[in-house]
Amino acid sequence: MKTYTQAGVNRKLRERAKKSLENFESTFRLSKYGKMIKTPFNILYSIGKDVYQVKTCDGVGTKVLLAQLVNKHDTIGIDAVAMVVNDCIRCGARPMAITDMIDIKKSELKLLKKIQKGLILGVRAADCPLVGGEIADVPELLNATYHINCDCIGEVKKQNMITGQKIKPGNVVIGFRSSGIHSNGLTLARKILFKKWGGKFNAFAKPKSLDRELIFECLKPTKIYVKPFLKVAEKSEILGAVNITGDAYLKFKKLMKDFGFEFFHFKPQPIFDLIQKTGNITNQEMFKTFNMGWGFVIVVKKMDIDNILGLLKKEKVKAEIIGRVIKEKKIIINYQNKKIIL
Repeated sequence: MKTYTQAGVNRKLRERAKKSLENFESTFRLSKYGKMIKTPFNILYSIGKDVYQVKTCDGVGTKVLLAQLVNKHDTIGIDAVAMVVNDCIRCGARPMAITDMIDIKKSELKLLKKIQKGLILGVRAADCPLVGGEIADVPELLNATYHINCDCIGEVKKQNMITGQKIKPGNVVIGFRSSGIHSNGLTLARKILFKKWGGKFNAFAKPKSLDRELIFECLKPTKIYVKPFLKVAEKSEILGAVNITGDAYLKFKKLMKDFGFEFFHFKPQPIFDLIQKTGNITNQEMFKTFNMGWGFVIVVKKMDIDNILGLLKKEKVKAEIIGRVIKEKKIIINYQNKKIIL
């Protein structure tokens, strides 16, 4: 039975390490423009009367190793952009500008052009300009050929901010369909699936459940949810939003006060079943690690469901009701006729 910890990512140790770091909120007093507002996932700072900005940063992680395995680097930039813009919108902000940072063993023009192609595709999908970046040749620091991070600045008016404070039992959770594995849990997936890292399959193997070679299934770019999310936010009240990335459904703990969440509708893509069966992974571990078919979710009032789902259908976004807010302070997953408590 394989776990994320055995694959090399100990989420409990990571969480303890984060909590032990010096409280950076003590630096908020350095702000000269007013009070900071802390939401479940973002901290916003004032730039004017009732106007706030948020800044997000993230990287693609070990998905770069998969791109390197088959020398396909033209979509990694999409993943890099998705990581930060999908985080940015959780508080209701519109992404305004993106920068990138590429650490690379050697600045090769052909490779950098491929990476940039993905970045440009990503920012176009997010409707947000790429305004700058940096490239550093640091061969001594890298095992992979390169590593890429992005930063995003977003902006939101105070009255449109999503704080999670209005969430209450009876509210509904709507899921936005993912494209597959996205860019999270790949440390575990690689070591289960690919022979290069001790797994079962060759990169170009095509298991019966997949409609393409394994490597290309895992390299599918992360979906960017900015445009449909902002369309919904313009028409309906969004009470909470979660980007299903690292730690997957454990992320809902950040929204919880005196309530919890119950999920009852999952249609994971075949890649997740392949990972689970090949690695003999428990359901609980799967839902702590992978998006299981839903890449982004919003919490809304029951009365708004039809309007929101209708709007998303017009936008050609696959979205469905996947859960609800409950009185019990726990995260419940109903899957394959079993009840899982995270």
